[in-house]
Amino acid sequence: MALIGYGVGQGGEDEQTLRIAASPTPHAEILEYVEKHLAEKEGLKLDIRRFNDYVVPNTATESGEVDANFFQHKPYLDDFNEKQHTHIRPVVNVELEPLGLYSRKEKSLEGIGSGATVAVPNDSTNEGRSLHLLDEHGLIELKPGAGPEATLGDIADAKGLKFKELEAAAVPRALDDVDAAVVNGNYAVDAGLNPASDALVAEKAEGNPYANFLAVKEGKQDDPRIRKLAELLNSPQVKKFIEDKYQGAIEPVFGPVGS
Repeated sequence: MALIGYGVGQGGEDEQTLRIAASPTPHAEILEYVEKHLAEKEGLKLDIRRFNDYVVPNTATESGEVDANFFQHKPYLDDFNEKQHTHIRPVVNVELEPLGLYSRKEKSLEGIGSGATVAVPNDSTNEGRSLHLLDEHGLIELKPGAGPEATLGDIADAKGLKFKELEAAAVPRALDDVDAAVVNGNYAVDAGLNPASDALVAEKAEGNPYANFLAVKEGKQDDPRIRKLAELLNSPQVKKFIEDKYQGAIEPVFGPVGS
């Protein structure tokens, strides 16, 4: 249904056109900047296809219905490849979307205590990422050795908090119904939230393993069009675009994707 709705699989592109699946914010916006200001000079055409979920972009890339995608970080991709038996590989890091804890009812962490309900993303990597953020700031205590894919079952002491697990895109919409919510950076921007100014607490960029990258099916990493797009996505012009447009809500993080 999502494939049909977004036109994946439709023909008509020439061989220079790259079909790229992307989340609307900030991924498609960054690609649109490249398309309008940089791609034509390099003889590159982009067909940007927007998706609001975290599954179809990878399955469409695996099947060849799109050539690449731009929406995810490596912990999520590693988990997806293992569970779905796909062969998607990262190409180059582009940006980081700091995860943040937001509330429309409380002005500080002190207000998030026993009896409060906190919404968290329900996919394995982002739920674990959320729980580690809460643990780091003393709102919960995770069991020793809880890894990046920690679940609610890995909480040693919830300190009276209750949790509501939701699909990541739906978490911001729950802010009026819960005491606080851990929101992915891209969905925060969509909801008019900035982790740099609106979050009670947010992730730091330094040493953060959750940078988002351009990705392709294994074997396409050396496609000249992919290499050219990777170069443009790591250009000084894109760095300035990200910094100017998102004002700290999204941060440029360029270079190779770590193992």
